[in-house]
Amino acid sequence: MANFEDELLQDAEDDARTVEFIKHSLPQELKDKFTDDELYYFLDVIVEYYTESGILETEPDKDGYIDIDVEAIAQYMAKQAKKDGIGVFSAEDLRWIVEGEMEYAESLEE
Repeated sequence: MANFEDELLQDAEDDARTVEFIKHSLPQELKDKFTDDELYYFLDVIVEYYTESGILETEPDKDGYIDIDVEAIAQYMAKQAKKDGIGVFSAEDLRWIVEGEMEYAESLEE
């Protein structure tokens, strides 16, 4: 059984792989717009959104999918980044991060 430190290390490694995946999936014009620290921050905000929105308790449809509103997540991220003093980002640009995170998560299920 993994101990807490092992779980933290595994989470950190998974976050690093997710950030690299997102960086490679961003359109060329956005590749230099986000720092690694900002991408890690936004991963945390995405998890926060999932937790606070109740989406994790949503029942999947008959095909096993949960409808996730990417636009709502991106808007939440923009609001939080401004509130936390990280910077001012457009929801349109942040959609790419949300979609990249979702694509990475889907690739793990394959």
